[in-house]
Formats: sequence, structure tokens, C-alpha cells
Amino acid sequence: MGRDTIIDRFLRNAEEIGGKPALWFKKGQTWQPIDWASYARQARQFAGALIGEGYEPGDCVTICSYNCPQWVIADVGAMMAQGVPAGIYQTDSAAQVAYIIGHCEAKVALFEDEEQYRKFVTVRGELPRVKRVVLFRDAEKISDPLVCSFEMFLASGQAHAKAVDARIAAIQDDDLATLIYTSGTTGPPKGVMLSHRNLAFTANMANEVINLEQLGGDNAVVSYLPLSHIAEQMFTIHLAITLGYSAWFAESLLQLKDALVAARPTLFFAVPRVWEKFHSTLENRLAEASFPKSAIVKWAREVGREAGLHTIEYGPPTGALGLKYQIADKLFFSKLAGQLGLDRLKIAVSAAAPIGTDVLEFFLSCGIIIREVYGQSEDCGPTTFNYPQPGKTRLGTVGLALPGLTMKIADDGEILARGPNVFMGYYKDPEATAETLIDGWLHSGDIGELDAQGFLRITDRKKNIIITSGGKNVAPQPIENALKQIDGIGQAVVIGDQRKFLSALLTLDPEQAPSFAARKGWPKDLTALATHPAFQAHVQEHIDRINQDLARVETIKKFVVLAEEFTEETGELTSTKKIKRRAVTTRRSEQIESMYT
Repeated sequence: MGRDTIIDRFLRNAEEIGGKPALWFKKGQTWQPIDWASYARQARQFAGALIGEGYEPGDCVTICSYNCPQWVIADVGAMMAQGVPAGIYQTDSAAQVAYIIGHCEAKVALFEDEEQYRKFVTVRGELPRVKRVVLFRDAEKISDPLVCSFEMFLASGQAHAKAVDARIAAIQDDDLATLIYTSGTTGPPKGVMLSHRNLAFTANMANEVINLEQLGGDNAVVSYLPLSHIAEQMFTIHLAITLGYSAWFAESLLQLKDALVAARPTLFFAVPRVWEKFHSTLENRLAEASFPKSAIVKWAREVGREAGLHTIEYGPPTGALGLKYQIADKLFFSKLAGQLGLDRLKIAVSAAAPIGTDVLEFFLSCGIIIREVYGQSEDCGPTTFNYPQPGKTRLGTVGLALPGLTMKIADDGEILARGPNVFMGYYKDPEATAETLIDGWLHSGDIGELDAQGFLRITDRKKNIIITSGGKNVAPQPIENALKQIDGIGQAVVIGDQRKFLSALLTLDPEQAPSFAARKGWPKDLTALATHPAFQAHVQEHIDRINQDLARVETIKKFVVLAEEFTEETGELTSTKKIKRRAVTTRRSEQIESMYT
């Protein structure tokens, strides 16, 4: 069998479906396409430009920008030149930008605009290897001999077409294809090395699981989560190339709904925080519905839940339940989906962090089945998947092992995986590689358990396990998921390491809390609500109920409600919306200590 890398598939698309739209972006008020042939031509030009800058196989190039066509053109173009693209989160500080550029020794660094370029300016003295800075926008505003526009950079690559052909021909399956820098929740980010074989295999297996081809139609995704993350890369670049579907680029997270309505994606991937935001907004809207609409919604959601569970276990309902579902769909589900831009949705995915069962059940009752996925950068994104085939999804679990992947639970509960999607190791870090990759087994750092049917349930991160002063081990994530279900609460962090008892930091949901408070006659102002006696009593009542289902050592004895959320800006969330526990405990040390004095 011949070579079958992402680049080979990409070039086939350019030949076979060259006139079909591949990338959509918004210019002014109009959405404009870039077809597969143009996508390939620009990627080849980018590859030529790198060669013109003296790039040798294995040299790295960094990309710091929000999602846009230039991002993926540069990524694929770098791989064509046997270069290695490395994404940088646009929310990273100048010091973090400098670390990644310096660590991978990039000679060419790409930035979205003048604002991102300014980060480079403050650290350029630390980066003597950088020979060229390329800006997607604003290059004309900057007088710097190092800077050129993306268009000028592409133009410089046209003279190296033959060299690009030679580089493409020389690609080997086991060559390093890309670097994914981890979000660094516990220290400097590590560069996860993924090969061409890793990427091609994972895209094939994801295709086998999702099975979009058999569902038919003109498929599309909306690209809006950071492309520095492997999951977004898989959906926007590698799986899109493998299946030939189009990617629509949201202008920002705030413009996500506009992009969804325009693209009407068939495949939608979101991290739990995004699904939770949708959940809060929709629940508020539905709670405000008046009779008879409220009665229709209630009936439809009851049907939706029953039909959804039937679909998960046996396939789409028929008979009386199928008829009721068709009526509910006409009265409610289709209208809701149309407003969200999800009326063509075939597969909805949640990954990157645990999602609450209450959120899954809410969307199930609204006609949307969310398939929870589990994995990490070190195995190209997916380890397990809740398959869309009947009997292969189980709510509250992260699904079954990916085809071709072997998974087991170690004696200490750690999830181990082995297969063609497991990474090559950490860039320039043999010690960390040796700790994580042992005899071919990826040690995930996550604790979990398998049921009799092979469905995986995540208990917690190994590093998150709380050890109380009494020596008891407590997994905080299940407790936090229960706390987040309290009306008005958005986020939860359980505290208790080396403490006599557990406590919790809770944040108010800025969208759901005010409307919930208004219905109760409590203050809508978040600062006032956080300390309002009636709201505090409401939270305590629910914590008491949660505690009834917990072991004594797991119960929450005290809590503090914060008016503000944990965010990337405060340094308490990663770019993929995961809690940085160390940052939270440092920044909120005063509130934490108040619960233990």
C-alpha cells in the first residue's frame, strides 16, 4: 500500500474536488469561500517561502493567531516543506510566546495582527534565531525589516515550486509532522510530537466512528476553538482534508452564533464550557416561556428525552414514540435547532474536560445527542468515543476505545493506551517522554474505570487527587460536577489538599444567575447576590443534598460564592477552558483561608 498522509489526501482533494469550497471566511458582512485548488496553491506557496528562508526538514514555524484561513494554509504548507508547524495560543503572554518560539527554535514566526506582533517586540532580544515575522493583517502599519505580510511571504515562495515537489515526495510516514504545545497547567508547556502516521491514522479512525460519509450531504464544521489544540486541528484540518468537507471560521468566540447560523454545520465540536453556556442561555429562555408555549415545550422535552434514550440504545424510534417525536420536532426541536444554526447537525461532540450529566440530559431533551469523547494531545485527541451507532453511547461515560487502539487500567487506576495514534514523545524532553511513554503505553495521567461493556468513566486527573491531612484520597471532579448543577452556579473548585476537611469555591453563572435570582425576588446584581442570605441558604440546601450521597471524607463543609468567574484573563483557565487549580488556589488564597480559620 502506498503512502497515505494528510498531505497526500490534501493534494488529491485539490485535483478531484478542486472547485469545491474548502474554507469560508467573513469579509465585511459577506462570507467568502476558498476552494480546494486555491487552498492547495497557497499552501504550496507557503512551503516554497519557507524553503526560500533556508528551512531544512524538521525546522519549526510558529503560528499565533485566532482561527482563520491563513492559519491552516500555513500549517499544511509547513508540513509540505517537511517543516513542523507549532501553534501558540493567542491568549498567551509575551513570555509564553517567547518560550515556545525559543524552545522549537523557529526561524519564521507568524502573527495575526499588530496586537499579537507587539508581544514579539517585547521579547525579540531573546529570539535571535527568528529571521522573518509574517503578519496576517496590519503589516503595512509596521516599519520593521523583519516583518512582511502573509501575501508577500506567499509570493516569495512561487520561485521554489520544484523544491516543494521534492520535499513532498520525501515525506515519510514516521516523520515529525506537527508540534502541539500543552496548555501548561502545572509548568512550562511541553511540545507533543505527532507524526504523519499519527495524524493520518487518527483521522481515519475518527471517520470510521463518526461515519459522516454514509450520512451524506454537504458536510461542514465551524472552526472557533484554538487551533493550537489538537482537537480543533483534527476537526478543522486533518479530518476535513480526509473527508473533503468545508470549515467555516468564526470571527471570534463572541461571533460563534453568527457563524453557526451561516454555516449550519453537520459536525459541531465544543468543550463543556461552551455547551454549559448554551445550556444556561436556553434554560433561561425556556423558563420565561408563558402558557401555552411552556406546556408544549415541557411535553416536547419529555418526548425528546424518551426518544433520545431510545435512539442511543436502539436507533431512531418508530411507532407511537416515533410519531410523537415527529410532532415534537415540528413544534419545538426544529425551531430551536434553526435558531442555533444546528438544524443540519448530524454529530455533536464534547471533549477536553468532563461535562455534567445534567447538560447532556438537557440537550437530549431538546433533540440533540452530545457524544462525549476522551483523549489528549499525546494520542492525537481521541482515546475513546461515544459512537453514534445504536448501543455504543452511554451517558455519563466517555465511550468505547477508538478502533485500532488498546486501552487498559493500571493497578493504581491510571488509564493507559497503545496504538498508532500515540505520540512520538516530547520535543527535547526525553525525561518527560520516559515518564509518560513506557513500553509503548501512553500513561494518560487520568484515573478511570471500565464497565463490563468497555465504556470508560473518568474519575479524575491523577495530579488532581486531593490528599487530606488525615491521609484520605478524594477525587474532586465528580463532586465539582454535582456542585455545578446548583441553580445560579457556573463553576466549582473543591479545596482540601492537606486540610482537615473539604471546602468549595463556587462562581456565579453571569447569564443564568441574574434571571434565576429575579424569579426568586433576590438581587440580580452578582456582587450582591453572592452574599445574599437567601441565595447562600439555597446553595447550602443543595450542598446538604449532595453530601448525602458522598462518603464522610468527601463532604463539603464550607463554601464561598464568588461574583466573578474563573477566566483566561485572570489566569485561572487554560485556553481550552480547563481550571488551573494552582492558579485558583494562589489567586483566591484569602477566600480559601477564610474557610479554614
